[in-house]
Amino acid sequence: MIELQEKAERPERALIVEVDTGEYDMEAALAEMYELTRSAGAEPCGAVTQKRPSPDPATYVGSGMMEEIADFCRTQEIELLIFDCELSPTQLRNIEEAADVRTVDRTMLILDIFASRARSREGKLQVELAQLRYLLPRLTGRGTQLSRLGGGIGTRGPGETKLETDRRHIRRRIGSLKEELAQVERRREQMTRRRKKDGVITVAIVGYTNAGKSTLMNLLTQAGVLAEDKLFATLDPTSRALRLPHGKTVMLIDTVGLVRRLPHHLVEAFHSTLEQAAAADVILNLCDASSEEARTHLEVTDELLASLGCGDRPIIPVMNKCDLCPGLENVPAIGGTVRISAKTGEGIDRLLAAIEDALPEKTERVTVLLPFAKAGLAAEIRRDGMVEEEEYVAEGLRVTALAGGKLLASLREYEVPQEG
Repeated sequence: MIELQEKAERPERALIVEVDTGEYDMEAALAEMYELTRSAGAEPCGAVTQKRPSPDPATYVGSGMMEEIADFCRTQEIELLIFDCELSPTQLRNIEEAADVRTVDRTMLILDIFASRARSREGKLQVELAQLRYLLPRLTGRGTQLSRLGGGIGTRGPGETKLETDRRHIRRRIGSLKEELAQVERRREQMTRRRKKDGVITVAIVGYTNAGKSTLMNLLTQAGVLAEDKLFATLDPTSRALRLPHGKTVMLIDTVGLVRRLPHHLVEAFHSTLEQAAAADVILNLCDASSEEARTHLEVTDELLASLGCGDRPIIPVMNKCDLCPGLENVPAIGGTVRISAKTGEGIDRLLAAIEDALPEKTERVTVLLPFAKAGLAAEIRRDGMVEEEEYVAEGLRVTALAGGKLLASLREYEVPQEG
């Protein structure tokens, strides 16, 4: 169990370090790192960038730049170095020795934010598992430093005693966490199956971090979900009932935000959150319309949804925060997006209408008695409906299933009273 340590009253003074190898947009990456740093509770006091064909294997930046960083840290009283990359254990050790300042990399920073945001049992288990998996190979590189960290960004999560124990103990803990998470996932799968069986339609809000998902959730359902202007404000999926204008009630699901270059093992650690969104009947791809990266954010989310097998599901692109733009009519439409402001309520009626238009056709639980001559209908039920129970009786095949549309209409003449 992760014990979160309280933040110090004064934010830690942090310096961000970027190496530009030409692989991605440096300006956008730097802006994101400033947001991540603030979300972790630190004060970004500046950034150092260096263009290199490839990172230095010893200190990630060159030796001369490393000396400049160390001098800057001493004169400006920098307490934390944040590298926008994944540092090797050797690099981490060398940087801390050269600068004499605690150092975290991008993965450690994101994990720290996850640790401070996790609220449900599942979220806390997932955070601890991801942290231990990441820290295990780094014990050798950081072992001497761990005992003197004394809290702060990059140290939330597993307590010092856990991290100072031997590798066998940590591996045992990882195994235990996997078992606990498997139990939680089984319970969630049972709940999902029950929802499907009861004909509950789900609508998931997904998208880039800080896009306003929780604010939209609150507006639509008055759910009281934490709505901070911070990245990863929602770590655990939150589900609430939403009544649509024409009377249909759906289950609305809010999910954790995404970032570009999210380390793969972090995606794995939180796959259950993403899978819950992927299983939804309708998906809202929400992005911040006021961001210059709006198009990229929509594309990032679309790529992830495609990787989760959501290609056959209705995905509605939604441009939020249009109140921050000069005028709603000036917000560029990207592929048929719905433009809204979750803060002012502008465009919400159009969003609700779009959700209603995208809903799957109404399903209904029916029990039918199919004569043996109509066995072909049974195959259609298995293909296009959801069979709950079937039994061969003297008169033919008795089937209870969820069906809709043309299939439901074709079954009406064979309908019989449901038992019980």
